Amino acid sequence: MENRAHALTAGLFVILLSAAIAVATMWFSGGTATRDKYLLVSEFPVNGLNPQAVVRYRGVSIGKVESIRLDPKTPHLILIRIAVDPDLELTKNVYAQLGYQGLTGLAFVQLNDDGKQAERLQTDSDNPAQIPFRPSALDSIAESGQLLLSNANGLMERLNLLLSDQNQTRFSHILENTEGLTGRLRGAVSQLEPGLKSLPGLAADASSVLKHTDQLIIDLNQITAKINRQGGPVDSLSHTAGELTDTMHKLREATEGIARNSRSVDRVLLQLEEQPRSLLFGRSPPPPGPGEDGFVSPQASPQGISK
Repeated sequence: MENRAHALTAGLFVILLSAAIAVATMWFSGGTATRDKYLLVSEFPVNGLNPQAVVRYRGVSIGKVESIRLDPKTPHLILIRIAVDPDLELTKNVYAQLGYQGLTGLAFVQLNDDGKQAERLQTDSDNPAQIPFRPSALDSIAESGQLLLSNANGLMERLNLLLSDQNQTRFSHILENTEGLTGRLRGAVSQLEPGLKSLPGLAADASSVLKHTDQLIIDLNQITAKINRQGGPVDSLSHTAGELTDTMHKLREATEGIARNSRSVDRVLLQLEEQPRSLLFGRSPPPPGPGEDGFVSPQASPQGISK
């Protein structure tokens, strides 16, 4: 009887221990068998994230990380399988980020939703829905810091190149030339100062000249109006020009008469020169022509006549 009592006690102890182990396993696993499965896809490193890490939604713990592995088709992608409470309705705008617990370096998954779309994200245990993974604020700062350091290194290299011995010599020459040019400009400005001081007087004189010019233009306009009005100098000049034209016609006729009389006088003087007696006895009759009495042929010679 005593042996049977020991065996029964040992059996009960084993059964209770097995049940306790099962309950502890279920408690530590968080009851993942009844949770929804999702697959996080990350292109960024997930430093400090381990399996069984906490999954939180807006700071509230809702599940755990089941596994972390690389995508066999695309090795630079990291696939993170998570299990969350089925009562949580995740939408298609949900995204994941890494969060860190204080200074320990341990990371957890932080789910966020911008709330723009209310359609629920459907998932399945065999084919879990994918949730995009975005870099955390710390990752963005680290990436920006690396970019800043890279730019700073490039800037330092350019500064070293800019401040080389040869460029420093050139800068010295430029400064010397600038100093000389500044001195020349200072001298030019000192020479221009008297002219600049006289500019107000020149402006006043120019204003006075412009005023006189305006008055002169007004007077010219008045004179032009007087000249162009009816009965003015222009009309008188036109009338005088007409009379002068008539006088010129008459003068030309008188000149032509004088010319004709001059030709007649010339003929009379020529006749007197040839026949002076015509002044007393008148003009001699012309010689007889052919068929008239006393006509002598110019071909008959004196010898022929004598015969």
